[in-house]
Amino acid sequence: MKPVVSVITCTHNPRSNYIKRVLLAIQKQTLPIELWEYLLIDNASNQLLSSEIDLSWHPNARHIREEQLGLTPARLRGIKEAVGEILVFVDDDNVLDPDYLEVALRISKDFSIIGAWGGQVIAELEEDPPEWTKPDLKNYLYSLACREFERDQWSNLIHQHETTPCGAGLCVRKIVAQKYAELVHNDPRRADLDRKGQILSSCGDSDLAYTACDIGLGTGQFTSLKVTHLIPPSRLSEDYLLRISEGLSYSGTVLEYFRGKLPATPTWKSSSIYLLYLRLRYGVRRRRFYEATQKGLRQAVKEIANWQN
Repeated sequence: MKPVVSVITCTHNPRSNYIKRVLLAIQKQTLPIELWEYLLIDNASNQLLSSEIDLSWHPNARHIREEQLGLTPARLRGIKEAVGEILVFVDDDNVLDPDYLEVALRISKDFSIIGAWGGQVIAELEEDPPEWTKPDLKNYLYSLACREFERDQWSNLIHQHETTPCGAGLCVRKIVAQKYAELVHNDPRRADLDRKGQILSSCGDSDLAYTACDIGLGTGQFTSLKVTHLIPPSRLSEDYLLRISEGLSYSGTVLEYFRGKLPATPTWKSSSIYLLYLRLRYGVRRRRFYEATQKGLRQAVKEIANWQN
């Protein structure tokens, strides 16, 4: 029987304790095993994962090595290799609820007008967060792709953030994924929207989801889909959060450009006067985060200007 669902994990040097939990949760899925396959995309890890991770528990599981570093090349390899009509992307720090695949498949049948969908992404912190993060912890976790909401939402509108799923547990129809692969092939700049080594660009998943709208379908988020996002202490360090703020600002601006929206023009809020105001009113740390966001924006605006010349 041909699998209906293809579960794809793209990983580069995964944490052993995390990937074990990821795989255990996938093994425990309630969807009958003959209805889905599992692809582990080893994205240029230092050690061959095929020699370290046993997938013999699944009759339709495969190790696939992708030597080109970057989340986009790894995703594209998974799209190429997948045989299912529904693709479910599970990151190497995502622990699916036991019924995730079953619910994802049911949504694909009940909502035929939707081409990309996801669910609630609930943070599990390895340690208590630093004290300074607690007043704005929800916002910091949002930047780490954590989502909790109380009602289902869907639309066929690009830039509708409330209905756009993130990469953790992202479900897409194969026709959407294939169209996305075509977009990247025709414009390789899109590959820079995603992470590559230590570069924290983070909007490739949105570009993939928006592709559903390109072909007349929609996007959605559903409360019944739940995935736990494992977050190590390093992800809540100030350095990492500053880098993710910069990366999101850069890739978000570039994505809007690819999607027909011109970047925002600089305003007085980019000036040294405004930075001084932030420092006096909110402190040095708030200013640093604002500067990181502006740095990403400036980099994106500069690149876009070069493309237009």
